[in-house]
Amino acid sequence: MSKMLSLLFMTKKKKRTLEEMVLLIQQGDRDLLDELIDAYKPFIAKTVSSVCRRYIYESDDEFSIGLIAFNEAIEKYSTERGSSLLSFSEVIIKRRIIDYIRKQTKNQHISIDITNTSQEEESAGSIIVNELSLDDYQKKNDEQLRKEEILHFQRLLTTFDLSFSDLVENSPKHADARKSAILTAKILVEDPELKESLFEKKRLPIKQLEKMVNVSRKTIERNRKYIIAIALILSNDYLYMKDYIKGVLET
Repeated sequence: MSKMLSLLFMTKKKKRTLEEMVLLIQQGDRDLLDELIDAYKPFIAKTVSSVCRRYIYESDDEFSIGLIAFNEAIEKYSTERGSSLLSFSEVIIKRRIIDYIRKQTKNQHISIDITNTSQEEESAGSIIVNELSLDDYQKKNDEQLRKEEILHFQRLLTTFDLSFSDLVENSPKHADARKSAILTAKILVEDPELKESLFEKKRLPIKQLEKMVNVSRKTIERNRKYIIAIALILSNDYLYMKDYIKGVLET
């Protein structure tokens, strides 16, 4: 905690925000990277513990994965994502821990299958119970991560003066119209200038966008809120909501 306070004091003294420090790190300041990771170890441990549902020590494998994920978040972070570094880091850390748990569970299932041939039915029964418990654990973690992803997205929407009720009321009614709006949003986020304009001005760059898509200005304006929402999803690491977009495009 004292290291974090010291780092924050240094930040305040030099009038640097956390995001500004990350920019310096991305430009090659490795000493600052070490200081930042060391200072935010309590944050990393807390985030990892929330997924594992037990206290995580620095000697645990899960903590090491959390450190790597935090470093990954620093490398990938951009203010264009519309969220703070810590919010972005939290998503990355939890996702990497979930992936680790899934791999461990899969390996455990493989081990069970091999040994099960020589075990009695009573032992096999307890194995099934354990597998069901692990499966339930994964489902609960997925559910929690999905909830947190939705809350993060909801907060991001408010910065664009949007809400979920706006999306419900303004979502295209037909599948083809939704696909068209999603593809328009994809074109937007893939263009650095249009994406920067969206996040800086908090509104859709309709005039520039209509020159890049085979959609009328009237259609873009009608689906404006939906296109913005999809662009925000595509610009962030939203695992579950990106699956929704993929599902819409495949239907």
